[in-house]
Amino acid sequence: MMPVSMVGRAGELAELDRAWAAVVSGRRPAPTVTVITGVAGVGKSLLVAAALERFAPRPAVILAGAARVHDPAPYDWLAAVLTGRDTTGLDLPPDALAWLAQQPNAPRERYPPGTLLRLAVRTVRLLVGAGPAVLVVEDLHALDPASLNLLGELAATPELPALLVVASRPPADAVAPDLAVRALARLTGVRGAVRQHLAPLTVAEVAEVLTQVYDGARPTEPVAAAVWRRTGGNPYVLTELLAAHAGRGPDGLVDEPLPEHLVPRPAAPPDAELTSREIEVLGCLVAGMSNKQAARALGISVRTVTVHVSNLLRKTGSASRTEAALWAVRHRLPVSAPPG
Repeated sequence: MMPVSMVGRAGELAELDRAWAAVVSGRRPAPTVTVITGVAGVGKSLLVAAALERFAPRPAVILAGAARVHDPAPYDWLAAVLTGRDTTGLDLPPDALAWLAQQPNAPRERYPPGTLLRLAVRTVRLLVGAGPAVLVVEDLHALDPASLNLLGELAATPELPALLVVASRPPADAVAPDLAVRALARLTGVRGAVRQHLAPLTVAEVAEVLTQVYDGARPTEPVAAAVWRRTGGNPYVLTELLAAHAGRGPDGLVDEPLPEHLVPRPAAPPDAELTSREIEVLGCLVAGMSNKQAARALGISVRTVTVHVSNLLRKTGSASRTEAALWAVRHRLPVSAPPG
């Protein structure tokens, strides 16, 4: 069966094929940029994976990375790319490479920001080599500022034979929405950039998915419409609903309860009662600090920070540190990271 998220995505896949062909042909003096946005679960990552599977010729190099949501640090995307990769022989200062890779034994930063950025760009250049390459960026909305700056530089780097594919939720879902808006504008402003936004599936596309699942038996229009309403046309929710009711007829998709993890959780009230110390820790989360960095900045133990973070997740109804930080931004709390 065709993956649910690929139904209705033929146009997007074809456009990615054309972008890759432009890179392979060498017609562009700089990377080809493709920016894909959409809400959580709409199929951005699966679209990129499907495109990589069908690219011809196959990419010589694929560099993929995503934000480290629970312990963000500068150059997260590049650190994810370097994880587990053999960097022996790269013409780079070993201490700078260790810092960019976020190795535990890396020395304290001693390079100016501009120098680090140039070294980060050079690292990618050396990894890409003669190419052609695909640079995959997952969850731009959760990346750190240094990574966003690096992506902007890479998009304009001359003679880099690469397709830069960036996936992101809408800026409103970012911890720092204004920063995400600027980063997306910088990437889409590159000459020849491809811009895609994945919308939820339509009723007809939901019906197509159900037809495939139920061996060619097309559902009635009322059933397809009811499933579309229950899932909002979100491919992830539809996939989970189908998995939960596997082996049963389509009536279960309409009448039986949704799996527990798909039931929306009530939003936390904006007046959640936070202690002064919890507000300080929340400010550290908004700044993207790890527990260790927050402990150092606030002069408390890492264990105490962990307890405060747990309380913040419970009080704000958040499932992660990023959600808690986003909650603070959306409710315009006067939080700020302490100096140091």
